[in-house]
Amino acid sequence: MSGQAGWETATLAGGCFWCLEAVFREVEGVEGVQSGYTGGTKVDPTYEQVCSGKTGHAEAIRIAFDPVKITYKEILEIFFSVHDPTTLNRQGADVGTQYRSAIFYHSEAQKTAAEEIIREMTAAHAWKYNIVTQVLPAGEFYPAEEYHDSYFERHPASGYCQVVIAPKLEKFRKKHTARLKKV
Repeated sequence: MSGQAGWETATLAGGCFWCLEAVFREVEGVEGVQSGYTGGTKVDPTYEQVCSGKTGHAEAIRIAFDPVKITYKEILEIFFSVHDPTTLNRQGADVGTQYRSAIFYHSEAQKTAAEEIIREMTAAHAWKYNIVTQVLPAGEFYPAEEYHDSYFERHPASGYCQVVIAPKLEKFRKKHTARLKKV
């Protein structure tokens, strides 16, 4: 995923990367989304190795976005609206450190924005339980195997897509109508 001059990068983990990828592919100002692995110790891990929970990596997405069209804070607002940031190392039935909620910041400004939005949501009691989202410096990002790319678009009728991803997409589309890409 290559970026244009002026584009920024966001790296987010919030459960299965198929879910986040499907949502952010529809966001106006997002120029590219890539699923992958970050935050662990093994160099160039495979999906199977990450799923074992032994590499320390999270399933994550790397987003290239145009900050003129969408701000980093808006990216984070969408992120927090489509996953549960209060469950440690899980999203729904997906359990393990690879499914943790994390923001991997690429600059001090991103770190500040992430910490600020978490403070705001906490003060507003946006969630019944405490937010456990990690805010960590971005490290090496390893793109996932090609068969993960655009998973929802290629397999919309699969059980996981229908039961897990489709409802998240619907929720996103209703809550963030103004953020949808124009077709």
